Amino acid sequence: MPVPTKCSPEEKLIAVQDYLSNKRSAYRIAKDYNVKPGTVFQWLDLYEIFGAEGLTTSSKKTFYSDEVKISALNDWHSGKYSRRDICKKYKIRSTTQLENWINDNNNHKNIKFQNTGGKIVMIKERPITFDERVEIVKDYLENSMNYNETAVKFSVSYQQVRLWVLKYEKGGLDALIDKRGKKKSEEELTELDRIKIENKLLKSKTKYLEVEVEFLKKLKQIERS
Repeated sequence: MPVPTKCSPEEKLIAVQDYLSNKRSAYRIAKDYNVKPGTVFQWLDLYEIFGAEGLTTSSKKTFYSDEVKISALNDWHSGKYSRRDICKKYKIRSTTQLENWINDNNNHKNIKFQNTGGKIVMIKERPITFDERVEIVKDYLENSMNYNETAVKFSVSYQQVRLWVLKYEKGGLDALIDKRGKKKSEEELTELDRIKIENKLLKSKTKYLEVEVEFLKKLKQIERS
């Protein structure tokens, strides 16, 4: 396999200008310079964000503020943006940098950041009691169906909310019981307690579905009129 060529800033600039003027396609440029097409698109993104200076290789490590990291991660978790979109939006030099933040966030290596409408909150993962788990799942089902909003409301991490919601959807109430410590209050729930809690969660889900159905009805009425 050929070794990828290390291109100078001048060569990158010529490649970008050729692509923008339709002289060469990204795949033609990739072949000419012995690089991957993805590398060419990365040059294009850097040029669009930083201009010709973005094509130079700096020995200095780029610093990104907590606000940028928070916003980038929240955008990623929203599912509305691609890695390239986020990098362009927040002037992140490479998708690799963003992927590192995502991986660290998913692996619980760092403090979890949340953006709460301009107020920055740093959230470390903490133990969540059984009652809290029930309330978190209930709030998610009843109000927002949004992991981030629920996480901010209960001062927990995005991953914790997602974990307990998915566990509940897959295994019901029993899945919300943390059996690692074998806490009596969780392990020895009475049948009446179980029925009450399950009923509360079911009502929350039903309420959300009713709101959704009502919204669809109104939408159809608007379309007909």
